Amino acid sequence: MSSAPASLRGVIVATALPFKENPSAPAGLEVDYDRFAEHCDWLMSNGCHGVGPNGSLGEYSALTDAERRKVVQVAVDTVGDRGVVVAGVHGPGWHQAKHWAELAAEDGAHGVLALPPTMYRATAEQVVEHYTKIDEVGLPIMVYNNPIDTKVDLVPELVAEIAKLPNVSAIKEFSGDVRRLFEIAELCDIDVVAGADDVLFELMADGAVGWFAGFPNAFPAESVAIYEHMLAGRLTEARELYKHLVAVFRWDSRTEFVQAIKLGMEEVGRYGGPCRPPRGPLTADQVARVRADMRRAVAGIEALRAAEVA
Repeated sequence: MSSAPASLRGVIVATALPFKENPSAPAGLEVDYDRFAEHCDWLMSNGCHGVGPNGSLGEYSALTDAERRKVVQVAVDTVGDRGVVVAGVHGPGWHQAKHWAELAAEDGAHGVLALPPTMYRATAEQVVEHYTKIDEVGLPIMVYNNPIDTKVDLVPELVAEIAKLPNVSAIKEFSGDVRRLFEIAELCDIDVVAGADDVLFELMADGAVGWFAGFPNAFPAESVAIYEHMLAGRLTEARELYKHLVAVFRWDSRTEFVQAIKLGMEEVGRYGGPCRPPRGPLTADQVARVRADMRRAVAGIEALRAAEVA
């Protein structure tokens, strides 16, 4: 694999964003920056390598411009020199994405995560232009392939074109097709990062060197343990832990992933809280399913710990 900057490798958590009630705030919900700072600190204290504010999980599209910028500033201040901050700079056009990348650089982020143009099914040429403009900012770029949400699939041939840009160093692969890793590696020198929690094991077995992750918001230490086992080639140990978590990890690839991860956080004693529109609450059936998956995961982790002590 590539020798691209290690700063975009490791377990980088796509941070959930806490809100608190405030009738004068958008949709009656105000960003709780104090809780957000405490959450970033907790993730770093549990071994994560960095945080990724303003991703889809961070509900960036529901934030005001001022909120979106402050979230990055709080993350940078909190993480300090313990790891990296990779800011989401997603935008409908390159002019918006480049603007957010410029602000991220100004505010001390170590890299950016960038979707292709959102809300528009861009051509391959337009996608390359989009990343070319972001590349001008100079921060390391993690390209984000999420054809489910953007309807633009960054196929390996297109990834190879984008990878020619000097600051593009990694791709967050969320297509779910684990076969792509080898094809990408055959075509270009770029790090492949697992983008969906429930294909982590398969992608790392094939050589992925990072995980831009969702459920480490609830299971940071256990997620880092899986990652480190995989990186060291301890597949049996990794699989034993992963199999207890993979059912809940599947929620990371569902439409309700933000609500599910926030509920998962609540289940382990963390604050998850509500989401801003358009995301509404889970149905009663979804709540029951997330809770059941979380309880099985927790029980499995506790059983493994008990076995280690014995």
